[in-house]
Amino acid sequence: MSDKLRILITGFGPFPGAPYNPTQTLVARLTRLRRPAFTDVELSSHIFPVTYQAVDCELPLALKKHQPHALLMFGLAGRTKFVRIETRARNAVTMLWPDAAQTRARKGSIADGADAQRFGPHTAKLLHAAKTTGLDARASRDAGSYLCNYLSWRAVEAVNADNGPRLAAFIHIPPLARSGAVRRKGSPRITLEELVDAGEAMLMEMVRLARRAA
Repeated sequence: MSDKLRILITGFGPFPGAPYNPTQTLVARLTRLRRPAFTDVELSSHIFPVTYQAVDCELPLALKKHQPHALLMFGLAGRTKFVRIETRARNAVTMLWPDAAQTRARKGSIADGADAQRFGPHTAKLLHAAKTTGLDARASRDAGSYLCNYLSWRAVEAVNADNGPRLAAFIHIPPLARSGAVRRKGSPRITLEELVDAGEAMLMEMVRLARRAA
């Protein structure tokens, strides 16, 4: 395994109601970034199918393969108009909506015990990094009860386990303006380029935080 600092960036594939998931494009763009700050950083990526089984099976495999020092995750929030930096994962899973494999959760909680698990104080620094790009970004205490929240819960578990990543964060992004669009004054939707800029700022901050945690 490389001695470089390792960051795993993840997104999701399409799901019912969202035939195109922009997190796939965002993750690809961020992973290809070449900056002096990333000279000694190994960026890797993983796109999860939007199923509970995929998260449970593929997250441990991705962590074993890439052995990341930090995990930066993105998901789509279809009804949100701004970027949300999640501060915690809720011990909740919807029993109403099936995943992309048409599987429904059999109970409304993920695990026995705590009502929520916090990512940590580093989420405030990621929020600040996103805001420096001029994008509307806000802290969130509610990651929902679907796959984004489920992955967040499993990621925090991994951080708390032996030999797991030192840091994890989950970012909800809104639907984007159509491809090639330029933001017009008053437009409610951000563009891909704006999102990539904010994603890069958060990634650079995550690199700095992971170095400090090493």
